[in-house]
Amino acid sequence: MPTAAVLVAAGSGERLGADRPKAFVVVGGRPMLEWSLSALRTAGIAPVVVVVPPHGGAVTRGAGRADPGDPVRGVVAAFGEAGGAGIRSVPGGETRSESVRNGLAALPSDVGRVVVHDAARPLVGPGLFARCLAELDQGADAAIAAARVTDTVKEAGADRRVVATLDRSRLWAIQTPQAFRREVLERALAQPDDVIRAATDDAMLVEALGGRVVVVQSSPANFKVTTPHDLEVAGLLLARR
Repeated sequence: MPTAAVLVAAGSGERLGADRPKAFVVVGGRPMLEWSLSALRTAGIAPVVVVVPPHGGAVTRGAGRADPGDPVRGVVAAFGEAGGAGIRSVPGGETRSESVRNGLAALPSDVGRVVVHDAARPLVGPGLFARCLAELDQGADAAIAAARVTDTVKEAGADRRVVATLDRSRLWAIQTPQAFRREVLERALAQPDDVIRAATDDAMLVEALGGRVVVVQSSPANFKVTTPHDLEVAGLLLARR
């Protein structure tokens, strides 16, 4: 079944303190976005639709200036003519799930399986995409990368008083990539806008429809870059590759 990817790169980078959208911040000598594109290429997943900030103005690699036309052009160019084939960009929405919906709509009609990944996770390995997709072949509607929770997790009320200690043996910290049967993801993203806006990930929307969602064990090293500290750690780890 043809497979494609939606790479979500529409984050503003505000919490990172960056002067450009987060996916275009340089880490380990490359724009963050480029690490995920490279992993997808190694995994043999194409085409790739990159969802970029809705208002444009992303800074391309090395140029130090905005490209109001196609903000992903400079990054794609770094792959060379052959490597850049099958990569295009579309504007995102006001929420993450709205951005995924835009990316999904831009995929060819024959694509039956879709991998959704956040460009803010540049340490993803190609094998993780394959392991998530393999679960779809076993009957899952969605398969999501996740790391086991190792810390003790407590639930507290608005007054910060602890009301419960959760059983961490059943808890997973959810990551991306997340793989979906296309028709399932389309139905999930067709739910009302208020439901879409409340979702923290796309698998949550599939769960709401009663779909079968399974976790695929990943490593905490596949973390999301959100803060300057995250960026520094990611740079150190990527420099070893």
